[in-house]
Amino acid sequence: MKDENPLGLHTKYPDQYDSSLLFPIPRSQSREQLTLLGDVLPFRGEDRWTAYEVSWLDNNGKPQVRIAEFTLDCKSEFIVESKSFKLYLNSFNQTRFASDSDVETLLVTDLSAVAKSTFSVSLLPMQLANDHFVSKPVGIYLDDLDVAVCHYEPEPELLVVASDNEVNEVVFSHLLKTNCPVTDQPDWATVYIEYSGRAIDHSSLLQYIISFRQHQDFHENSVERLYCDINHYCKPDNLTVYARYTRRGGLDINPVRTNYPKGESVLSGKRLRSVRQ
Repeated sequence: MKDENPLGLHTKYPDQYDSSLLFPIPRSQSREQLTLLGDVLPFRGEDRWTAYEVSWLDNNGKPQVRIAEFTLDCKSEFIVESKSFKLYLNSFNQTRFASDSDVETLLVTDLSAVAKSTFSVSLLPMQLANDHFVSKPVGIYLDDLDVAVCHYEPEPELLVVASDNEVNEVVFSHLLKTNCPVTDQPDWATVYIEYSGRAIDHSSLLQYIISFRQHQDFHENSVERLYCDINHYCKPDNLTVYARYTRRGGLDINPVRTNYPKGESVLSGKRLRSVRQ
């Protein structure tokens, strides 16, 4: 399957609808490396994609432009490789559709078939997309902490509990960087961590986040590693990890993983679009 992966290859950009462009990647490839995971996932969550370059022609040949939101449950067997997703969306550019609902139905059908799980899709007209303006970050800002850094591959042993004091807090950092596992292109993100339980040392948490700087993995898998390491080494009662990755090719990917009871996480229902998105 890796030899067929479109990443890193010379690329043609079709402008007529072509669902065969979509390329699935099994979630199991990365989860097998997370020795903290057993047969049952220690979290639930979803991957939230935003596409800013979605366009097609109406029946009169007039271009239509939308912002699209896609949501995929983290229990899906596959994720959709992002470059193939971009090429697939571009293939709509010179294709005629009678209505938004026809486009939306086709997107749901094609993406759900590839992921083997139901995609949720929403198309937003530009004049109604006010919710996509930059959101103010929430929580305690970590990046001004004066820390010494010498690890640039994930180093979970850095994580320590500061005290036995029980807290319920949200912290965030703009310093998360990972790299595409095939092309080695950098992927930048703002990461939010919400937890309840014994207070986590903020300096150690920031050092740990920075340690992903040369790590190669997909967005979704990196967030799951963050979650599993924090959960294992700090043992919070509840935990949410939510990363807002900078868009590439008109797509941003925003995975969220949590074990908070539904409705109790401050983060899980928020969009939190960052200034870099």
